[in-house]
Amino acid sequence: MPLNRRAFLEASAAVGAGAALTAGVAAPAEAHEARPRPAKRYSFTVMGTTDLHGNVFNWDYFTDKEFDDKAHNDVGLAKISTLVDQVRAEKGEENTLLIDAGDTIQGTQLSYYYAKVDPITQTGGPVHPMAQAMNAIGYDAAALGNHEFNYGIPVLRKFEEQCDFPLLGANALDAKTLRPAFAPYSIHCLRTPHGRDVKVAILGLTNPGIAIWDKANVTGKMVFPGLEEQAAKWVPKLRSMGADVVIVSAHSGSSGTSSYGDQLPYVENAAGLVAEQVAGIDAILVGHAHTEIPEYRVKNKETGKDVVLSEPLKWGQRLTLFDFDLVWEKGRWVVEKAGAQVLNSNTVAEDPEITGLLADEHKKVVAYVNQVIGTSTAAMTTADAPWKDEPIIDLINVVQAETVKAALAGGAYAGLPVLSQASCFSRTARIPAGEISIKDAAGLYPFENTLEARLMTGAQLKDYLEYSAKYYVQTPAGAPVDTAKLTNADNTPDYNYDAVSGLTYDIDIAKPVGQRIVGLSFQGKPLDPAAQFVLAVNNYRASGGGAFPHVAKAQQLWANSDEIRNTIIGWVKAKGTVDPGAFASVDWKLTRDGVPVF
Repeated sequence: MPLNRRAFLEASAAVGAGAALTAGVAAPAEAHEARPRPAKRYSFTVMGTTDLHGNVFNWDYFTDKEFDDKAHNDVGLAKISTLVDQVRAEKGEENTLLIDAGDTIQGTQLSYYYAKVDPITQTGGPVHPMAQAMNAIGYDAAALGNHEFNYGIPVLRKFEEQCDFPLLGANALDAKTLRPAFAPYSIHCLRTPHGRDVKVAILGLTNPGIAIWDKANVTGKMVFPGLEEQAAKWVPKLRSMGADVVIVSAHSGSSGTSSYGDQLPYVENAAGLVAEQVAGIDAILVGHAHTEIPEYRVKNKETGKDVVLSEPLKWGQRLTLFDFDLVWEKGRWVVEKAGAQVLNSNTVAEDPEITGLLADEHKKVVAYVNQVIGTSTAAMTTADAPWKDEPIIDLINVVQAETVKAALAGGAYAGLPVLSQASCFSRTARIPAGEISIKDAAGLYPFENTLEARLMTGAQLKDYLEYSAKYYVQTPAGAPVDTAKLTNADNTPDYNYDAVSGLTYDIDIAKPVGQRIVGLSFQGKPLDPAAQFVLAVNNYRASGGGAFPHVAKAQQLWANSDEIRNTIIGWVKAKGTVDPGAFASVDWKLTRDGVPVF
């Protein structure tokens, strides 16, 4: 039981009285020697999540069954809640904090439903499921992620209002005043048995890429300077305010790279740079990159001290634990030791308090994703899409191209031809013959990408396709072709192989990388290198994801913040009937020395 101030004084008085009673008794000589007082110590734990992306239940709304992957990970806040309870029971709830590093309210149909279908912004509207769950679990603070802005600032502000904890963003500034648009930090006092609390400051930093990725929602309203710059401004202030421990919750990866090239003067994945460049930080909860980093130490250039970084895996698959050991020195608490680890949420059951709390919301969304929105005249599947031009990928491209054409209608670029890129994101996606549900349509696009339009030339598109074609393993003419070994050359993932609709071309896989695109033409004629085209492209690719040439620096003609999968759902609803015969065509094929592979 912690010793409170009154008990401490009473104990001190008793010791003093005992000393007085024995003052006249002779003591051994060694008793007069000075004995060092035992150091005052205190330990506490900060738990962290990141990139929850609307996951409360261990459920995949697109497959309509429990989530599972090759590693048998589980997802969701209900699992995290059980882990949090275990840690609090072990450490003592009063000796713990729980924080998040952003990307909270977007990513599943559960989060989409309460942003768009039954929005939290309507008068008397619902409380966002993520706010309900995080409040019940007892979060202390959360940084803003870039995806917090996807549904517009009013949805974000309503979510902020519904949370019992602050949303932090020291580098999310009002565009006019350049003052923080959200709380930059929060300070938490932990009671120790030694008379003085430990003051823990949480500094929240978000991603500068918001200015590009959600341009339509934030232009003229907010600006997002670099993480290093803002950390250098705020960390000394927090220390001067008496913070004993400073933790940064950063929606930014640790690699020091940027997917958006030189479009912004600020680094996208800057957490490691913050640790290295800004003195006074003890630990950084890393987010955004969707990678698992149990513990990563970065030496600060100024102090020479290690800063501990940790990134728990996305969607509630992991929980980070930062453990701090403090010692009282020269009138203040000092971090003596700090370390980090991650806990796997697949080791525990879902917390029935959380699943029960949101059972009704879950049922509503399950019913919603199973709604029939149209019919298809034929079954379509992605099973062969990595090596054949399949109608199901054409469906994505026709939706994207029509959406961009409509957006540019009547404008300066309305006369340019619109092409579209798409990837095979899942080899198990399918549209059945007959009724199409929301989950069928959404399953074509499992990522949260949004749509843009970029201005490209014929020569740039040729380079783009050559780069894409590196996905195939070079296979000599006449050699046997095994589809299991044909793709993913140099570990290129499926989502980094793009087919471009609106052009016709062959990919000669017998040739080396960079020399594979053959017979590239537009409307039956060889492609003019100087001709201009509009490319309908996802925001990941447009911002440099996959490092495809030219597109990140190409002029942006239009962008929106609606997820492409929801654009597909809307298109199917509007059409009523999906007929592959109306849009499917074989525009590209694999060849070797001019002979088709399939």
